[in-house]
Amino acid sequence: MFEPLMAHLQVPRQGGGRARTRPDRVRGDKAYSSRAIHTHLRRRKIQAVIPEPADQARHRRRNVIERSFNQLKQWRGIATRYDKLATVYRAAILIHDVITWTDAMSDTP
Repeated sequence: MFEPLMAHLQVPRQGGGRARTRPDRVRGDKAYSSRAIHTHLRRRKIQAVIPEPADQARHRRRNVIERSFNQLKQWRGIATRYDKLATVYRAAILIHDVITWTDAMSDTP
């Protein structure tokens, strides 16, 4: 429904002339916060001013947390918790975090 509406959209020019078919930005309510709409606007280089529903933010946060745990569990010693002392286990987690952070910093230009 959104794409046909955008296809018929015309923004009048201030100085006269033919109307533009691509606005600078589009404002909408939370109902228009779908991934398809954001992708369509990004493809047409239109800035979206659409608030994000709280449940979408929660799902994204949960996804990030689950991915970080899965990355942490790639180390077998951490996943199975071979260490008996909590300090040794925590040190392994910190070493893993430092290695992951330095790898991420070296990948960025």
